[in-house]
Amino acid sequence: MIARDALAQLPVRTALPALREALDGAGTAVLCAPPGTGKTTLVPLELAGLTGAGPRRRVLVAEPRRIAARAAARRMAWLLGEKTGEQVGFTVRGERRAGPRTAVEVVTTGVLLQRLQRDPELAGVDVVVLDECHERHLDADTCAAFLLDVRETLRPELRLVAASATTDALGWARLLGGSEGAAQVVEAAGVSHPVDVVWAPPERPVRPAHGLRVDPALLTHVAGVVRRALRERSGDVLCFLPGVGEIGRVAGELAGVDAEVLQVHGRAPAEVQDAVLAGGDGVRRVVLATSVAESSLTVPGVRVVVDSGLARVPRMDHARGLSALTTVRASRAAARQRAGRAGREAPGVVYRCWAEGEDARLPAFPEPEIKVADLTAFALQTACWGDPSASGLALLDPPPTGAMAAAREVLTAIGAVDGDGRATPRGARMARMGVHPRLARALLDGAAEVGVKRAAEVVALLSEEPPRAYGDDLAAAWRTARRGGDGYAARWRQEARRLASVGAEPGVASGVARGSGGGAGTDSGGSAGSGAAVGARASAGAGAGANAGASDDVVAGLVAALAFPERVARARGVGGYLMASGTGAELAEAGPGTGARAGDGSRLRDAGWLAVAVADRPVASVSARVRLAAVIDEETARAAARALYSSGEEVGWSDGEVVARTVTRLGAIELSSRPLAAPDPELLRDAVVSGLRREGLGLLRWSPAAQALRQRMAFLHREVGAPWLDVSDAALLERAWDWLGVELGRARRRADLERIDAGQALNRLLPWATGDAARFDALAPERIEVPSGSHIRVDYGGEQPVLAVKLQELFGWHESPRVADGRVPVLVHLLSPAGRPAAVTADLASFWRDGYRSVRAELRGRYPKHPWPEDPTTAEPTRHTSARLKRG
Repeated sequence: MIARDALAQLPVRTALPALREALDGAGTAVLCAPPGTGKTTLVPLELAGLTGAGPRRRVLVAEPRRIAARAAARRMAWLLGEKTGEQVGFTVRGERRAGPRTAVEVVTTGVLLQRLQRDPELAGVDVVVLDECHERHLDADTCAAFLLDVRETLRPELRLVAASATTDALGWARLLGGSEGAAQVVEAAGVSHPVDVVWAPPERPVRPAHGLRVDPALLTHVAGVVRRALRERSGDVLCFLPGVGEIGRVAGELAGVDAEVLQVHGRAPAEVQDAVLAGGDGVRRVVLATSVAESSLTVPGVRVVVDSGLARVPRMDHARGLSALTTVRASRAAARQRAGRAGREAPGVVYRCWAEGEDARLPAFPEPEIKVADLTAFALQTACWGDPSASGLALLDPPPTGAMAAAREVLTAIGAVDGDGRATPRGARMARMGVHPRLARALLDGAAEVGVKRAAEVVALLSEEPPRAYGDDLAAAWRTARRGGDGYAARWRQEARRLASVGAEPGVASGVARGSGGGAGTDSGGSAGSGAAVGARASAGAGAGANAGASDDVVAGLVAALAFPERVARARGVGGYLMASGTGAELAEAGPGTGARAGDGSRLRDAGWLAVAVADRPVASVSARVRLAAVIDEETARAAARALYSSGEEVGWSDGEVVARTVTRLGAIELSSRPLAAPDPELLRDAVVSGLRREGLGLLRWSPAAQALRQRMAFLHREVGAPWLDVSDAALLERAWDWLGVELGRARRRADLERIDAGQALNRLLPWATGDAARFDALAPERIEVPSGSHIRVDYGGEQPVLAVKLQELFGWHESPRVADGRVPVLVHLLSPAGRPAAVTADLASFWRDGYRSVRAELRGRYPKHPWPEDPTTAEPTRHTSARLKRG
C-alpha cells in the first residue's frame, strides 16, 4: 500500500507542477531542492506515474555511490509498500534487483555509462534523473554529456533532470539548455528543521592534511567533540570523516562511550549499511561516515552532526605517474549538505571542527574531478562514444589538454585506441568491463597467461585496495582474502566472480610474450604495450598461458605489472627502489599503527624487483611510499613493461667527462651497459655542450681581459642593440656552437673546458660580417685618454660605464666623456691623490662649477703637496705633485 501520508509531507511536492511543465516543454530541467525535501524519492515516483499522477513512464535515477543507490531504491519501494525489485529496483556493480515491472531503476553513474555505451538510445527509458550533480564526479559529468548528445542526435524526446541540493544551478541550466537557451531551474522550498552551528576548532594548531595523512591530533579532537555532543545534545550523532582509516581511528578513541558506534563507508558490507539506514532500536548511536552519507539518504534518529571538515578526493600526480586519493578541505557546499543531515527529522545542531573565521576561505564547491583526476577511463569512454578529444561533448568544464594527452598515450600503449584515438575492438571490450583501463588490460592479458579466474582475483584486489591489516605484500593479501570472513573478503569474492565472467567473454585475445627482449617504441605515459604488441597467444577465457600453473606469488606479480608497468621497480639500496617511470620508491616501515602483519611485508625488503600496485607520496618526500606490491623477477618486468624497453647508444656528460656507452633500459631503470668504442662525433660534441650547460660558463677560463670584453659587448647589446649580440649566460649557452665550436670539438672532460680562453672565443661573436666589429673600440673603448695623458680603463660591469681617475688628471676637461656614439655619458669617479673616492659625477662641467669647492676645501689640507687650483678648468692636468709639476 502506498504511504500517501509520508508522500504528502515531502516538501518537493510543491515544485512538481513546474518540473512537469519544464520537462513537457524543453525536455530538460535543473531541480534544486534542500536535503530532506524528497527530490531523490518522490520526484522519480511522480515522474514514473507510480503515485497515481500522470502517465506511466520508465525513469532511470543515477546516483554517484552504491550505498546511495541502494538506499534510494529501498526508500521508494517502502513508500509504495513493496520490496525492491518490483516497481522500484536498483543496479550497482555486481548486484541487480529489477524485473519486468520495474518502472524506476536507481543505478550508479558507472552503471549508466556502461548502458549508454551498449545502448546509446536507452531504449524504453523516458526520463533520466542525475542526482547529486553538485558533487561533480567524473562519471556524472560524463553521463550528462553523453545524455545531452543522445538528446541532440538520437532521442530528442528523452527527458533529463539534473538534481541537487546545492549546485551551480545557472551553469547546469546553460549546459542542459544547449543552443536553445538555459533550461528552467525549478526550486523547491525546504521545510527542513533549523540547525544550530557550533564552532569547535582544536585548541592547538594541527598539521594540514597531506595525501592520505591526517594529523592524529585532529582525529583525537574530533573524537572529543563527539563525546561533547553526546553530553550536550540528545539524539544520534553522525560524524563525517575523510576515509576508512580515520573512521577506524576515531572509533577506537570512542571506546567506552554510552552509545553504539557504527561505521558507514563504501567498503562496508551492504547489510551493515542497510542496518544503519534502517534506524536504531532505542539505543543511542554514533555513526562514523565518509562523504557517502552527505546526500541522497537519511540516517534516522540523527539530531547532531560532527564535521571534521575534511574530504577525500582523487588526484593525479602526473610528475610521478601516481593516481591516488588525497585529503582536502571540504567545500562550503559539502559543509551545508553535511549540516543538513541534522535537520532532516527535527531541529538539530552541527559541530564544525574548524574556526568560524576559516569558513569563508573554504572553496564554494568541490573541485570538479575532470580537472584533477586521472582521465584514462574518461578518455576511453569518449573514444568509444566516437569523440576521442571530447571537444564535441557538452561539459561544464573541458578536460585539461595535458591530462587528456597523457591518457591517450596510456590507451594507445595498451591497445585500447588506435593512432587516431579511435577505440579499437579491444578498447571497446575494456570499456565494458567496469574497471579502470589499466586493470582491464591486466585482466585480458593476464587471463591468457595464468587463466581468467586467477587473473580476475588479482584484478579484484587491485580494483579496491585491501585493508591495511592485509599487509603490503599483494600475494599475501590475496591469500588472506581467500580465507577471510570480513566484509572486504566478501566484496572481493563477488567482484572476482564478476570479473571472471566478463573476462571469459569472447573478445580480443592477447598475452604476454615471455622473455622477449624488445618492443616497438616507447610510451612517455609510462604504460605497457598493447596485447597485440606483446603477442596474441590464447583465448582470454581459456587460461592456457605459459604461467597457468604458476604460484600465487608469480601470478600476483605478473598481473600487477601488467596493470602498472611504469611502476615495475628495481632495488637500489635497503628498502629503496627506482620505478621505470623514474620515480624513487621506498617501502613503508612496519610498526605500530601501520596495520601490517608481522612478516607479511618482510619478503618485499629482500626483493630485487617489485611490481608496485599502490603507492603514495608522504609529506616533504621526493620518493613514493609503497603500500602494496608484489615480488617479481626481471623477466616478468621486461615482459609486462616491454613498451618501455629501449636499447641504444648513449653519449652524455657525467662526473665531469663525456661517457659513451651502449645501454639497455626499462624506462628509467638501467638494465645493462658497456663502453662504446667509436661514438658519433656529433653526439660527443652535444654531450660536451650538455655538460657546459649543466655546470655553467664558469668551467671556461675567464681572464680579467675576457671578463672586460664580455662586459663591453653586453653594454653595446643593451644600449645599441643589433648587431651587437646578447652575451648573458643563457644566450651564450644557447649558441655555444657559434663561439666555442672549434674548442668544443676537441673537449672530452672538464679539464679540457678549463683550458679554453673564453675571451679569445668570445671575439667570434663580434659583428665581423657587417663590418661593425671594426668600430668596437670606438663605441665601447677599453680605455679613455684623459687630459693628463693617462689611458684609464673603463669599467662596463654596471648599469653605466665608469671611469675611475684621480681628480687632478682631469683639470682642463670641461665635459664628461661619452661612449656608444655619444649616446651614453660615462660616470666619472673622481679619486683623491691616494686613489680614494672623492666624488661621483656624470656631468663634469656641473661638478667643476658646484661641487669642486667643497671637495677642494676638504682635501687640500690632507694632500697639501698636490695642486688645488681655484679654477680647475684652466689648470694644467697632472699625475704628479705640485713640486714635480714645477720641475716639469
